[in-house]
Amino acid sequence: MIKRIVKLTFAETRVADFLQLFEATKDRIRSFPGCGHLELLRHASEPNVFFTLSHWAAEADLEAYRNSELFQTTWSRTKALFAAKPEAWSLEVVSQTGSAQ
Repeated sequence: MIKRIVKLTFAETRVADFLQLFEATKDRIRSFPGCGHLELLRHASEPNVFFTLSHWAAEADLEAYRNSELFQTTWSRTKALFAAKPEAWSLEVVSQTGSAQ
């Protein structure tokens, strides 16, 4: 499994535009073959900084998504809203423990 984290910093005046775009596309991304999870997180003290966290069955599934029309269209619309260059990490789980609740 691949976990993908992408840091997105938006112009403060474009945050609402991004949130609208995310709402419009999230279900299609979540249903893309190989995607097992997608969530949007906001930085606790910087309200214009967001992170997406997605889980992919394999690197090939992530690459297929990144080469898809869905990604290309969504990413081109998202890039227009940035205030800083995005950062991204693809991670593999090395060790995992459950949490006591």
